[in-house]
Amino acid sequence: MSMEQVKRHRQEIRGIVVSDKMAKTRVVEVKRSNTHRLYHKRMALSTRFFIHDEKNESKIGDLVIAALVRPLSKNKNFSLVRIETKAAQ
Repeated sequence: MSMEQVKRHRQEIRGIVVSDKMAKTRVVEVKRSNTHRLYHKRMALSTRFFIHDEKNESKIGDLVIAALVRPLSKNKNFSLVRIETKAAQ
């Protein structure tokens, strides 16, 4: 099997665009939940990622999928794969 035939699985994140003010960069918020070790309560946690959007096609409120790529800048390690759901405007 050659290297071209092997498709590598890249880490993907799914989140909502919360900022589109930068050129070719979007801020995506990924929400998850976790259980507290001691109190066993559910906690809502969120993480913000900077993703690269070459064509500036995503807007605030869009649900997007981004894949891990080589570092593109100090903060950008993800690139836009596709827009799952457009925001109602």
